[in-house]
Amino acid sequence: MTRTPFAPDRFWFGGDYNPEQWPREVWAQDVELMQRAGVNTATIGVFSWALLEPEEGRYDLGWLDDVVELLHAGGIGVVLATPTASPPPWFTAAHPDALPVLADGTRLWHGSRDTYCVCAPAYREASRSIARVLAERYGDHPALRAWHVHNEYGTYCWCDHVAAAFRVWLEDRYGTLDALNAAWWTTFWSQHYESWEQVVPPRATQYLHNPTQSVDFRRFFSDEMLDAYREQRAEIRAAGSSAPITTNFMLPTWNHLEQWSWSAELDVPSVDHYLDTTGPDGEAHVAYGSDLTRSWADGGPWLLMEQSMSSISTGGRITFKDPARAVRNSLGYVARGAQSSLFFQWRASAGGSEAWHGAMVPHAGADSATFRAVCELGSVLDSIAEVTRPPADGRLTSSEIAVWWHAEGWWALENRSLPSDHLTYPDAVRSVHRAAWHAGLEVDFTRPGADLSDYRVLLVPSMFALDDAAVRSLEEFVAGGGHVVVWPFSGIADENLHVVTGGYPGRLRDLVGLRVEHLAPLAADESVVLDDGSTGTVWSELVQPDDATVLRRYRGGDLDGSPAVTRAARGTGTVTYVSTHLDLTATRALLEDVAAAAGVAPVVADRPASVEVVRRRGAEHDYLFVLNHGERAACVTGPGVDLVAGGRTDDGVTVAAGGYLVLREDEDATWDVTTTG
Repeated sequence: MTRTPFAPDRFWFGGDYNPEQWPREVWAQDVELMQRAGVNTATIGVFSWALLEPEEGRYDLGWLDDVVELLHAGGIGVVLATPTASPPPWFTAAHPDALPVLADGTRLWHGSRDTYCVCAPAYREASRSIARVLAERYGDHPALRAWHVHNEYGTYCWCDHVAAAFRVWLEDRYGTLDALNAAWWTTFWSQHYESWEQVVPPRATQYLHNPTQSVDFRRFFSDEMLDAYREQRAEIRAAGSSAPITTNFMLPTWNHLEQWSWSAELDVPSVDHYLDTTGPDGEAHVAYGSDLTRSWADGGPWLLMEQSMSSISTGGRITFKDPARAVRNSLGYVARGAQSSLFFQWRASAGGSEAWHGAMVPHAGADSATFRAVCELGSVLDSIAEVTRPPADGRLTSSEIAVWWHAEGWWALENRSLPSDHLTYPDAVRSVHRAAWHAGLEVDFTRPGADLSDYRVLLVPSMFALDDAAVRSLEEFVAGGGHVVVWPFSGIADENLHVVTGGYPGRLRDLVGLRVEHLAPLAADESVVLDDGSTGTVWSELVQPDDATVLRRYRGGDLDGSPAVTRAARGTGTVTYVSTHLDLTATRALLEDVAAAAGVAPVVADRPASVEVVRRRGAEHDYLFVLNHGERAACVTGPGVDLVAGGRTDDGVTVAAGGYLVLREDEDATWDVTTTG
């Protein structure tokens, strides 16, 4: 696919705007407030299908015409959504077979968002129709900046439409029933199939599902939803619209898409990202979501489609987000490649299911700390507009450390038939990324088997299943001088989730230089101690080294004296194996040791722990983002220019507690960051 160029000359600032929820006299007030805040982008139409098409085939676009013209007159660009995430009541009444069916056979009723089956022919046709009508009407409007197709793809279904589509997908993947039976290991539990019609989705069953069938179902649904996206994209392009097209991924809890293949189909990847903790780990979470999405964008610019300005939902309650933190978080996304700071939503709803979701204009109105922070953020983004220009090679960071990420790794560890329910892929990946963040190390993500020539260090957190290409790329990377760290339960199985026998980790046994005889998963409240005093949780193993050197041993318990962390030399590279999930301090120390051995340094050495420093590469200059998450001011000294306040920074500039700096660096600049006061 040839991508439509995406090169805004300023940061898109604004968010989801739902004027249909308000009387028209509020619309003019909204535009005035947007102008006051520096908002330049509004996403419209996301959940407007029932008003845009009140009856099948009858369209009412007059009100949307008025909204688009009002925003355009106010200097505000439009990201126009296709509203297909929420079919209207008339659609579900006319096509009850298009309502989703749960794995237990229960058909869901209309009454929420995302109540559709993506495989239902009527749904796909209705989606194409509304996309076509909107594209013909607004495809060349001067206010249009981009298309936002659908919203947060990820609704599953187990109905007969799905079963038929699943069989077609399986036949295309495997070709023959013999190949499917072999891949699914159907000799177990009398599951051998003699006809394609016998194959059904992994619906509710007596006990455990076939694990390979379950992962194939996730693979299938990602591909099926991608086909649905492509169909809407085709309608938009057929209408002559040349604006960039995207759809929004969802993090941190939803993972229903294989993001690498999806990103190749988007003009620019975009993401919705919400903090999942009120504590300080939220800042590491901003970095995690940003690094992931930038990596899906091949290291280039991406769109932050949604975040929350004023609330954090966690632990069954909604808490207020400090406005200063909201500004810092927004700059954290920008520092790692976002070309936008967009929110859900502009004005807090007075009713409906998300009335208590945070907004740029809260229920308290414009006379609020939240809206004053919105205005501050708009001013800052305007002052740093030059940062949007990417370097010639398109890579916004110069990271030499990569983390293997793949949705299928997540799906594989969600099977209930594994040794422990406590080992989860998102926790494994985030713990590794969190340690790198605390160490100040730049990190990219990459897919197993991808080109690793830009990197010196590769981190492999609990990638249970690996195919031949992934194993080969690891071996070649290490032989060429790369440094790899492998965490437990990686390389245990092939891509069909078949365990490689002879000792774990079967696919990587020769590479890591050891053999694991048996696994010893830990209980939720259990931990192990290593001989350096560090602790491990979730997992442990009985490790028998071959030619690997023992770095750390277990102390006490059933594994007393057994190797816990090892290292093997391979060619000019090394492979470090970690058989437990080490605590944050120990993981950080391990990554710092491996990075130093590989010649990889943090962005700024010896910075205060509470001060985050990120470098974003640009067309003519690099830019240093300094985000002070602590309670003490810091002094930043080095050759550059403060883009927000103006002035040189050679003699030092203060970043207040809870504050930020965005600095244009002189060439080959080095920096010193210390706390003050």
